[in-house]
Amino acid sequence: MYILMIAQMVSAQSELLRVNKQRHFPVILPGNYSGITHIRGDEYAVVSDKSLSNGFFVFKIAVDSITGDILSVRDNGFHGNDMSGGDLEAVAYNPVTNTLFISSEADNSIAEYTLRGDTMGRRLAVPDVYRHAVGNAGLESLAYNVHTGMYWTMNESTLTCDGVQSTSSNKARNRLRLQSFGEDLQPLSQYAYLMDEPVAGKAADNYAMGVSEVLALDNGRLLVLERELYVPKQKIGAFVNCKIYEVNPPKAVPVSPDEPLTASSPYMDKRLVYAWRTGISLIDYSFANYEGMCLGPFLKDGSRVIILISDSQNGYGGILKDWFKTIVIK
Repeated sequence: MYILMIAQMVSAQSELLRVNKQRHFPVILPGNYSGITHIRGDEYAVVSDKSLSNGFFVFKIAVDSITGDILSVRDNGFHGNDMSGGDLEAVAYNPVTNTLFISSEADNSIAEYTLRGDTMGRRLAVPDVYRHAVGNAGLESLAYNVHTGMYWTMNESTLTCDGVQSTSSNKARNRLRLQSFGEDLQPLSQYAYLMDEPVAGKAADNYAMGVSEVLALDNGRLLVLERELYVPKQKIGAFVNCKIYEVNPPKAVPVSPDEPLTASSPYMDKRLVYAWRTGISLIDYSFANYEGMCLGPFLKDGSRVIILISDSQNGYGGILKDWFKTIVIK
């Protein structure tokens, strides 16, 4: 009976119960917030991809215990070191070691930090295949789950060894590599992940198509945040399409880091959990480039909050805002 219950828990899919509106909190200074993870209580570590030095902010986020909506956000300060900012994109907290791991897209490394913001010298052993990442399209995501004891990361866009990257006009689907690591920080399994086809069909002034975050659930499954950002020269008509998919690594076929991904590679099955769109029009300024996603608190009914945070490019043009959003899953 016990084994059966465990098997059912591991195989259970996530069910979307509620979606809350995105919210902006003026007390949070405009930034370039790119990753978030829960530490303890109402405290969350948040990283910025344009911080002057390596480290993280500590945000206190109050969540309604019934609806999962965010009630307030407060910045409790920056914890960092004297190393210059390395394009920090994602962060994951390990409660066993009481440390944070932060990914740097500048060199596609993932380093361990104390809660004071000091590096500890340990790093995840990232496979050499990720050296094929181009520019701002490397290790954008990072997750850890204490129940599975595994870390996860994925490249944002297609590596040069695996094909061409999606653009606003080529309709190419990004071929990505999802990588797991054990508690010893050594690589475990790698899986092929195929993104959706881009929606945009014409030239853009600014365009980004890729996976901006992964989240590791207690049951061994992962949530993957696909994001397509399109900005035309005139700015009106800009949009961001976000989709959260669920994948189940134990049911997927691993791939070799030494072999290129092709159209016939064994890509993971994925199931859409939630999709939404924000944009800029004459009357709408909801444009939100969501880059961070993490587990939040359990609600009174036993459901779980997912917290998302967007990158406003430091409040670009006085128009973009640092949006926060929550969804609730079972």
